[in-house]
Amino acid sequence: MATTATPPTDPGETPPPAVPIEAEERQTTYPVDRPVFWISAVVILAVIVFGAVYPDQFETGSTAALNWVIVNFAWLFIIAGNIFVVLAIYIAASRFGAIKLAASADEEPEFGTLPWISMMFAAGMGIGLMFYGVAEPLAHYFEAPPPLELNPASPFYNDQLTEGALVYSFFHWGLHPWAIYAVAGLALAYSTFRKQRGNNMSDAFAPLTAGKRWGPMTGKAIDLLAVFATVFGTAASLGLGALQVAVGLEIVVGVPESTQLELVVIIALTAAFVASAFSGVHRGVKWLSTTNVVLALFLIVFVFFAGPTLFILDAWPNAIGGYLSELAGISSATGAFGGGEWLGTWTIFYWAWWLSWAPFVGTFIARISRGRTIRQFIVGVLLIPSAASTLWFAILGGTALWQQNHGEDFSDAVALGEEYSLFALLESLPLYSLLSGLSMVLVAIYFVTGADSASLVLGSLSSHGSLAPKKPLVVFWGATIGAVAAVLLLSGGLQGLKNATIIVALPFVIVMLLLCVSLMKELATDPAGHPLRHQLRHKGFRDAIRKLVGEEVDSRTANPNKWSRGRVRFGVGNGKRGGTEE
Repeated sequence: MATTATPPTDPGETPPPAVPIEAEERQTTYPVDRPVFWISAVVILAVIVFGAVYPDQFETGSTAALNWVIVNFAWLFIIAGNIFVVLAIYIAASRFGAIKLAASADEEPEFGTLPWISMMFAAGMGIGLMFYGVAEPLAHYFEAPPPLELNPASPFYNDQLTEGALVYSFFHWGLHPWAIYAVAGLALAYSTFRKQRGNNMSDAFAPLTAGKRWGPMTGKAIDLLAVFATVFGTAASLGLGALQVAVGLEIVVGVPESTQLELVVIIALTAAFVASAFSGVHRGVKWLSTTNVVLALFLIVFVFFAGPTLFILDAWPNAIGGYLSELAGISSATGAFGGGEWLGTWTIFYWAWWLSWAPFVGTFIARISRGRTIRQFIVGVLLIPSAASTLWFAILGGTALWQQNHGEDFSDAVALGEEYSLFALLESLPLYSLLSGLSMVLVAIYFVTGADSASLVLGSLSSHGSLAPKKPLVVFWGATIGAVAAVLLLSGGLQGLKNATIIVALPFVIVMLLLCVSLMKELATDPAGHPLRHQLRHKGFRDAIRKLVGEEVDSRTANPNKWSRGRVRFGVGNGKRGGTEE
């Protein structure tokens, strides 16, 4: 049963020693962080009310704000995305990679390698992959990204277009998003497990804020921005899920797709989450997560064998090679020489979406990575989910592209909306009804488990980093996320979801860049990152203590090659040097 504890009052203040996560969840509940909770709740509820009462004005205002952000700050999102990739790779390859995310160097990883990889894979599987797994490659096929310089008269035009569609899908779901998560997760894991601080986003900024007069206020601002980013980023995902479930109901059951149906789906799934939260069936939610991984694997394996298997096996490594060879160019495009509208619709939206999910996913991967070295952490977070995502797109998107080039026509489905693309592909495969029903179940479960996980993170952010936030607080945030998703769909549909995500992520990109500075500042002072210098400094301090207590320091210790482990204690006498040698 949870007990209330007194939280740290400053990011630099050290809480009681960490205990295993399971025990901490059972025992420690901090009180609500009133400034963070009330300010964020009032602002978000005001947005919900305004969007519900004035949907047209809300859409007009969000569109204008979006255009302003893209015109003035596209460069910031692009540069920041590349900084996260370079920084993650540098830290993994540097001497800091050997530092263990634990208070003791002897502490073993909390989870074995296979369970850790499985959970990492599960973190990369969500509503987004279900929604965009077919939709994005087809969208790039029918409207080629501006950076692609293709000649329609070329006999290889379709092949080049197909490869380009997969390359850009890999780009948007590969190294960049997972580098963002790796940096956020590493900073949180280092602060929580290495430095034994709290679990809040602001705690990771202690090197920049601790001891400063403005530190506590800055910490509150950071946690507030993390709450806003998580609410709107998660709401965008849940909105995508509602769109897809509504289309699935139209196709499979025959219920006409409409805004009202989308709202009913959101209300029903949010109610399911609230019921599970009140009942405390956390094991059930974990079971649902495991079930989703199994169902997703079944779907992907079925499509792999029912689709163009040989083409998929050829296309995956080929597109990965194209992605890596073109990475520098496509990751640096800012729209300065054209293509700004496409960039805002795709790359900027994705980078903003990943940034808004950084507190949520970063907290999750930090909590399951205790006891691992920084190198293990980054390699695992950066490579495993990236590989899983590219394989997902190669199978689902690759199958759709192959069929488009061999007689199928998905142009009508793409024109209807991205939410129709997956079902259009499944219709061309055997067991269409079964697969469509399975897909709806997958998305629905992702909705419930996603709301559950995001609400726990929001509860933690608004209760001083508690790993066991109070149940009413968790339920409030779950219902709030559902309400935000409903308002965004009501006021602008899919574009409304994208608009809100990009706008809210703008201030948080600054937070993430400052997080990089804080992390590097702290790593630079970690003794485990400088083993030789630490040993020499430790030896010099030990020698000074010996002199103070009257011990003779053997002159040979000045030369590391003649180091002696013997100590001489005067006053006893041994017939050799007037002392005892130990």
